Amino acid sequence: MTIISHRINGQKTGSGDSTPVFNPATGEESARVWSGGAAQIDAAVKAAAAAFPAWAATIPSKRAKVMYEMRRLMGANADALARAISAEHGKMRADALGEVARGLEVVEFACGIAHLLKGAYSPGVSAGMDSYDQRQPLGVVAGITPFNFPAMVPLWMMPMALACGNAFILKPSERAPSAPNLLHDLWLEAGLPPGVLNVVHGGKAAVDAILDHPGIAAVSFVGSTPIAEYVYTRGCAAGKRVQALGGAKNHLVVMPDADLDQAADALMGAGYGSAGERCMAVSVAVPVGEKTAEALVARLKPRVAALKVGPATDASAEMGPLVTAAHRDKVSHYIDAGMREGATLVVDGRGLKLQGYENGFWLGGTLLDHVTPDMTVYKDEIFGPVLSVVRADSYERAVALINAHPFANGTAIFTRDGDVARDFCERIQVGMVGVNVPIPVPVGTHSFGGWKSSVFGGHGVYGPEGVHFYTRLKTVTARWPTGLRGGAQFHFSAR
Repeated sequence: MTIISHRINGQKTGSGDSTPVFNPATGEESARVWSGGAAQIDAAVKAAAAAFPAWAATIPSKRAKVMYEMRRLMGANADALARAISAEHGKMRADALGEVARGLEVVEFACGIAHLLKGAYSPGVSAGMDSYDQRQPLGVVAGITPFNFPAMVPLWMMPMALACGNAFILKPSERAPSAPNLLHDLWLEAGLPPGVLNVVHGGKAAVDAILDHPGIAAVSFVGSTPIAEYVYTRGCAAGKRVQALGGAKNHLVVMPDADLDQAADALMGAGYGSAGERCMAVSVAVPVGEKTAEALVARLKPRVAALKVGPATDASAEMGPLVTAAHRDKVSHYIDAGMREGATLVVDGRGLKLQGYENGFWLGGTLLDHVTPDMTVYKDEIFGPVLSVVRADSYERAVALINAHPFANGTAIFTRDGDVARDFCERIQVGMVGVNVPIPVPVGTHSFGGWKSSVFGGHGVYGPEGVHFYTRLKTVTARWPTGLRGGAQFHFSAR
């Protein structure tokens, strides 16, 4: 049985307890991963702290060369990364390759770090006096990432933190540990000095050790809202800078003038892609008007029923298994609750079995209609292949519905009306908005982040927000002797 190691100071290491890693398609234990805690985090912090000064002193253009080489290596190893993702998460190969490509965007953005770190310069702010800005690294920083994007989410953090001159400790999900380890090895091959990047696997003990360790200056987190709030509260109490991205309940509004076939196709990909295990998945369709609702459900029903579910090795499959048996059962219980509370079950994905994969963690696509805001399936983030239809009698009702929800990660509207689309973008209280785009994840040159209970700390990830989060501002005001003396001054100068 393979045991997946930590990566500390450029070395594979591990001892003590380990936890199983499963192949979701077969249900079999495929490996075990060492479960780290305070001792491993402390060792990683010491390695990172020792490596930080030289890395921070490396000029940005040389740090950028590592980013460029990582870009090349990721392209050359995209298939290997995708295989590791699919084997432990279960998502389709094309989906896994897309995940690698989106992570690569952030590496490409980080290649411009020499430009991104430029500060403002103001000559002559007073007689013989100049002012300028510097953005300097924080020191040792850490990231805690989820199972659903074991390559992309670490790549939201690592390139920006490293390019800015920090040393980084990654605590990935213990459910999908192989892709993060492969990324670590590629970073070292790209020229990153040992110790600048460390990977420690584990559960809550490792998370708490990160949040409490005085040698860690900042923590980035992506996961569920309850854990995001916990990370933010405990990390801030320890004096750390924290960005914690939480859960979502993403709505897609379908206006009466929308292309309904296009909207249905968009809902299929956004609702059931990656088995719904993504924070930007659309889990609520909001058709405006009964005619629109009836026509939309009529289009969705046969598509959902025909959704082909299978292992990542099946190139014709459209959706894979859920990550664990426990998570599959949790999603099934949400479907049970929806029916008890009055939702109409249009397509039932429970009880799915595949020949040759009988022990896999399967759940077919599920469609619920006539869902109302008081139902559990509407209020909670399900994180599975369940699409709820909440009918709205007007555009204003659709807007009010979304704005009332405590989650505010992403949303979208499908319409041909530019006035409606512009009004929606202005008034909706959500961090990321799509117009005829179902999953509005920003490209690497922008920043990702929700509002309200979907984020704690107010910082988005990657893009310009990433540069600001992983650096602190220093402003220098300088005057050089000119031979003129004006005596002591005891007040602010009018300049």
